[in-house]
Amino acid sequence: MTGLPLLRNLLLLAAAALPAPARAQLPNVAVERRLAQELSLRVGDTIRLGTAPDSIRLVATVAAVYEPRPDPAEIARVERHLRMHLPDLAALLGAPDRVDRFGVGLVPGTPVDSAVAALERNAFGFRAYSSSAIAAESSETFLVVSRFHRAIAIITIVASAVFLLCIMLLKVEERRMDAAVMRFVGVRRRTIFGALLLEAALVAAVGCVVGTGLALVAGAATNAYYRNFFDTALTFSLVTPGIVLFSVALSLVLGLLAGAAAAWRLVRTRPLVLWGRG
Repeated sequence: MTGLPLLRNLLLLAAAALPAPARAQLPNVAVERRLAQELSLRVGDTIRLGTAPDSIRLVATVAAVYEPRPDPAEIARVERHLRMHLPDLAALLGAPDRVDRFGVGLVPGTPVDSAVAALERNAFGFRAYSSSAIAAESSETFLVVSRFHRAIAIITIVASAVFLLCIMLLKVEERRMDAAVMRFVGVRRRTIFGALLLEAALVAAVGCVVGTGLALVAGAATNAYYRNFFDTALTFSLVTPGIVLFSVALSLVLGLLAGAAAAWRLVRTRPLVLWGRG
């Protein structure tokens, strides 16, 4: 089976009222689901195919309607596809014994590099590529987008850390009178520092839970909207356990550092200054 991209301005399909025996002898094609929906095609329909509007000659039967594998490279394209047996496709194109590309499946455990080298050594006129090489070549755009997102994430984390430090400093400044009273009654600096640090850890932990929940809700909303918009099963937003663990660890570390800096600034200040008399 092979795929044939069909542009709308080059494709005309018409139902043909043929007898059942004649229909059984026609070539079979598999039509992409979106194309079948747009043209109201169902299994068993007969269609006429051609490479140009003035060459609609081949009559075929819709044998199946298939859902293509989600591919990010195809999502923004308006092309639709159908699949045909190779002899039928060659007859339609008028180019027998010619192919643009084909795939070769390897037995599990076969080294890919060795198979590529053997194919190129024993044949002439074509180049062999591994699927990983093709995927890497076609994913250059997504790599650029990924780096752009990473840069935005780094800037956001730095800005968030500064904002968090400012919030903790303001929060601790509100505890100046409490800290002064504790110092006057003999509470040690270490105890005050530990209490403020524990409070910062609790705030960071609550923030982790709330942030994770918001991320899951936002990811689900993003997937629901864009899957409906593009009519695809692609995953546009993915919150993995690794991302959650990294985010939680980073949030706790930044929260503890900000709390420690604010608490250390408070405990180093003399009690009379904290009381406003120094």
